[in-house]
Amino acid sequence: MKTDSRLFLTFLAATLIITSGIVPARAEATKPTIEPLLRTVDLNVGQEATVKLADGRTTTVKLLDLKEQRDSLRNAVRRAEVTVEVNGRKVTLVAAYYRLPVTVGDVQIDCAVTKGCVQGDKNPWALDADARLRLWPAGSPWIRPDTFVYPAKQRWFASDTQMANVPVFVDGGEIPARKSIYYHWGLDIGGAEGLVEIVAAAEGLVLSAGKEVLDSPQHRPQIRPRYDVVYVCDNRGWYYRYSHLHTIDPAVKPGVRVKMGQKIGILGKEGGSGGWSHVHFDIKSLQPSGRYGITEGYAFLWQAYQAKHETKLQAVARPHHLTWAGDPVTLDATLSWCRRGPEHIAKYEWTFTDGTTATGPKTRRSYDKPGKYSEILKVTDDEGNVDYDFAVVQVVDRERPDEVPPSIHAVYWPTFDIKAGDEVTFKVRSFRIGPDEGHEVWDFGDGTPPVKVQSDGNAVKLAKDGYAVTTHRYARPGHYLVSVKRTNRRGDTALSHLHVRVGPR
Repeated sequence: MKTDSRLFLTFLAATLIITSGIVPARAEATKPTIEPLLRTVDLNVGQEATVKLADGRTTTVKLLDLKEQRDSLRNAVRRAEVTVEVNGRKVTLVAAYYRLPVTVGDVQIDCAVTKGCVQGDKNPWALDADARLRLWPAGSPWIRPDTFVYPAKQRWFASDTQMANVPVFVDGGEIPARKSIYYHWGLDIGGAEGLVEIVAAAEGLVLSAGKEVLDSPQHRPQIRPRYDVVYVCDNRGWYYRYSHLHTIDPAVKPGVRVKMGQKIGILGKEGGSGGWSHVHFDIKSLQPSGRYGITEGYAFLWQAYQAKHETKLQAVARPHHLTWAGDPVTLDATLSWCRRGPEHIAKYEWTFTDGTTATGPKTRRSYDKPGKYSEILKVTDDEGNVDYDFAVVQVVDRERPDEVPPSIHAVYWPTFDIKAGDEVTFKVRSFRIGPDEGHEVWDFGDGTPPVKVQSDGNAVKLAKDGYAVTTHRYARPGHYLVSVKRTNRRGDTALSHLHVRVGPR
C-alpha cells in the first residue's frame, strides 16, 4: 500500500505540473560563466565613483550636470544630456535615443537612462539616482562578439523602431492629452507579422515559453510569463524577453538550453503590442541599485548586426519627433555612421513631403498642417555608397489637440536578397482612424500605378487580418523608396516610407 501511495502521489504531482503549466527545473544554470564587458554606475549630480574596468584598470567618473529637454505637448523628455568628467576630461553625453558609446581618452562611456524617464513606481530600469553611466575600455567591443547576435532575421531599420527611452508612437500612442508617458524600455523592432524569424540573441536556459514555466525559485521573480512571450537566461546571468510572438518554435521549451541564433519564434503583434507588428526584445540584469532592471541593449544589437553584415554605411534619422503645427523642429542625421569614420560621409541630402530639399546633417523646418510626416534622408560616403533612413514627424494642431492625426505602420518581406522579378510582400496598418475612413495608397517607387488597400484602422488590436496585404515585383535592380499614405476625413495624412534594395537576377 505504501508503494501504491507513493506512485499515486507522484502521478498527482505530475498532473498538477502539467495542468498548471509549470515544468520541473532541470539543467538549471545557477552561476554565470561569462563576465560582461561593461561596468555600470548610478550617480547623482556632484557624485564621483572609481570604477574597475573589464581589463583590470581603474577609472574615475563624476557626474557634473544633467539637463532634460521636455516638449510642450506632453511634457515628455525628448533629450537628456549629462556632463561627466572621466579621468579629468569633460564630455557631454546624450542618454540612449539611438546613441552609441563614445571614447574619452582610454575609456568608452555612455548614458543609458536619466531620472526623467522614471514616473512614480514605473521604474523598469531600477534607477534610484540622476543618471546611469556605463563604461568599457577604449577599443573594447561592447558585448563579447562570440556571445551575441541580432535577434531578428531582417535588415537594420527595415521598418519603424522604438528604441530605449523614446515615448512610444507607432500605434498612435503620442496623444497630447495623455500625460502619463510610456518611455520605451527595451528595443522594439518592427517587421512583417507572421514572416520574420526571431532567434536567440544569446545561448541560455529557457525559463518560460508561452504559458509553460520552469519551476525555479531562483529565476521566477525576474520573469512575467505570457502566451506570446519567451524568457531566456544567458551565461552572463542576464534575462532576455522576446515578446509579441506570432508563434513560438516547438523546440523552445522551459528547461531546454537554446543556442545563440536558434529560432525562438516568428514576429507578431500579440499580447500588449498595441496592434503593430514587432518584436519587443529587452535585457534585465542586476543594477547598481541592488535590484534587477533593464540593461539598455541598442549598442549590443548595433555591434552584432554591423559585424555580421559588414555594413559600410548606415543612415540614421531617428528618433521620431512630436510637435505643434507651426512650431520649428530640427531633423538630425548626425547619428549616421560610416565604418571608415564619420569624416568619410560626403553628403547628407533631405527630401521633404512638400517636394522641397535641403542638404547638411541638420535641417530645421516647420509644418502648417497636422499629420504624420516621413522625411527622406539620403547619406552618401566618399566611395559612392548610399543609404537611406526616414525622419518621422508627428504634427498636432494646437487649436484641436484632441483631434490627433492618424499614424501608420508599413513593412515588407523579405528584406534581404531580393532579386529582380521576385515577389515582395507589403503590409500596412493605420491607427487613430476609422476602419472605413480612407484607403492606404502604395507607391512602389518604380513608376508603376499606385495600389489601394484598406486596413482595419486598428479597430481590433489583435485581429489576425488587421494589416492590409499586397505584393509587388520589381523589374530591375536598384534602390527603391516606397511610400504609403492614408488620409482621414479631416484631410490629415499619415505617411510612411520603406527602402527596398533589389539586386540583379
